[in-house]
Amino acid sequence: MKPMRVLLLVLALLLAALQVKLWYGSGGQREVAALQAQVATQAAENRRLQARNDALAAEVADLKAGGEAVEERARSELGMVKPGEIFYRVIDGAQAPATPAAAPAAPASGDGTTP
Repeated sequence: MKPMRVLLLVLALLLAALQVKLWYGSGGQREVAALQAQVATQAAENRRLQARNDALAAEVADLKAGGEAVEERARSELGMVKPGEIFYRVIDGAQAPATPAAAPAAPASGDGTTP
């Protein structure tokens, strides 16, 4: 009976060693979970960048295909107008810069001294 107990003890220790390696060792469950989190983060970043790239590609195609997009861009970003058009700039009263009140001017004497 004694050899059977030794064999069971050896097998139990072997099982414990394998479990420790599985959970805490290199390539274990913790590392796998961390890598899965990194993959999920990178996939989200890739989706965001793909949406941005799609929007830029659509804008490039629009600029290549139609003159309206080029005209709109020239008007909004460069302030261009067509020949014969009159450009009006409307400034909202709340956003207009305040004019400083005129301060009363002191009479100047010709000799540089103060009165």
